[in-house]
Amino acid sequence: MQIHTYCRALRRRRTVLYSHVMNRQPKPSQADLRAAADRGIADVIAPRLRVLFVGINPGLYSGWSGHHFARPGNRFWPTLYAAGFTPRQLHPSEQHRLLDYGCGVTNFVNRATATAAEVSADELIAGAARLEHIVRHFQPQAVAVLGVTAYRTAFRRPKAQLGRQPDALAQAPVWLLPNPSGLNAHYTPTALAALFADFRRQLETLCASSRECCSQQTPYDSHS
Repeated sequence: MQIHTYCRALRRRRTVLYSHVMNRQPKPSQADLRAAADRGIADVIAPRLRVLFVGINPGLYSGWSGHHFARPGNRFWPTLYAAGFTPRQLHPSEQHRLLDYGCGVTNFVNRATATAAEVSADELIAGAARLEHIVRHFQPQAVAVLGVTAYRTAFRRPKAQLGRQPDALAQAPVWLLPNPSGLNAHYTPTALAALFADFRRQLETLCASSRECCSQQTPYDSHS
């Protein structure tokens, strides 16, 4: 009983921490969002991370704020927490805390749009070349692409499925995971968390079997 009470109290504390950060953030007007179109945002990256997450492109909310997966309703941040990548749910404005846990974020296309459908196939293919350059330079332990259709187009692999891919990228193994956008109705939050958690476990096994763990950061130990 004491353990359950402690866990409930810990969850409430994490919720309060997230709500405190969220409530102090300004909200954009429609004019702000329109003005954010075509803006780029900075990658969250460092050398030799455990995993580099790859989105399709920033949305307008991200273009306005400068933070990845910033639109309310995007499930990236709660999914990372639920899957054990972070010890609590981070707010998008805390994105650089990801580096403390050996994680980074980039995009195929660094151009903000209202929807990912506005990104052309040529942009995605060019983005794959850009991504290969980033991976070769920063040498993450693994790459996780968030979006099946974008991956298939960018790498010209029309039959690619979720999970670890047969081909590495600049010697880094690649996993394909669902797009965490709230618009992706194919996956519930529970299903997303399960897929991301399975990926985390595979990543931990990969790191444990390596002679030298690539991450210079201290990974979060979820004990799961």
